[in-house]
Amino acid sequence: MSRFTRIIAILLAGCLLGLAGCREQTTNEKEAIAAGQPKNTSEKQIKAEKKKKVEKPVFVNLIDPNTKSVVKTFKPKDIGFGTDDEKYKAELALLTRELARGTKDTPGYDKRMILDKLDENGQVIKGTPQTILEEKELTEKIIQASLKGGDVKIPLYATASGYKQEEAAQLGEVVVASYTTYFSSGMVGRSKNIVLSAKAINNVILGTGDSFSFNTTVGPSDAEHGYQPAPEALDGKLVEGIGGGICQTSSTLYNAIDKLAVSYIERNHHSLHVGYVPTGRDATVSYGGLDFRFKNTTGVPLLLKTVVRKGSITVEIRTAKVYQDQVKKN
Repeated sequence: MSRFTRIIAILLAGCLLGLAGCREQTTNEKEAIAAGQPKNTSEKQIKAEKKKKVEKPVFVNLIDPNTKSVVKTFKPKDIGFGTDDEKYKAELALLTRELARGTKDTPGYDKRMILDKLDENGQVIKGTPQTILEEKELTEKIIQASLKGGDVKIPLYATASGYKQEEAAQLGEVVVASYTTYFSSGMVGRSKNIVLSAKAINNVILGTGDSFSFNTTVGPSDAEHGYQPAPEALDGKLVEGIGGGICQTSSTLYNAIDKLAVSYIERNHHSLHVGYVPTGRDATVSYGGLDFRFKNTTGVPLLLKTVVRKGSITVEIRTAKVYQDQVKKN
């Protein structure tokens, strides 16, 4: 091969290699331009940017286990996940507490038990079980889901009344505790209020381990529910108020149930002495405020009975004969 031919061959090979390099560079440049990168961006940087762009935001959905609907959706990163763990835990504590206990405008999942009752024919009127949202468990589930996102079922636990329905008819057989207080039957409004509140707690079944709430059981003591104006203690004074007198019912119940081994959840005193029970033996209530609450820890199911006569109210605590010797007393 002549010297001239060899030179031409070398030049052609160099051009071909140069063109291949140009084509590769042009492809990378096109990709860089399409990705919004400058022409001198490296291939590694381009891949990193592509990966960053395809990352999808992580959402956590809180699901109501009863309705299967989404209660709340949020992005964990927006409230501190991965950047401020302490803030994230604090935000989750607030979120789970509001879901459990509610806010001023929204009721929570936690529900007190509405106890079963017996009607006039001895048939059971079903209440509703106690419902508790386990806040700690929900927090742990949310944290587990925060990295990849997804649905989190709200953990709700319902507790039914602790008695057997077939034994309900026998729960009134024997009286294991009772207490009587007296009032002036001439005070029409007060007498009416005592009658209404006594009727509300009459024939209530307290299963083993059940919690009793006077306010939940009796309900609002307002004019809409038949309650009348009567004197009531308020801030150390006697004033006229709708529902005055219901505290005598709650205090009579307290003095009866206190003879048994129950556990008190809430009990409050009046702001002044009341004449129908000894000092310190009262249990004041106010719907939406102060309550009288206790748990049946006597070891047996119980039945509340109230008897209102002219000028007196008696609360009896009863149970079945088979349980008479098993009930724990104070």
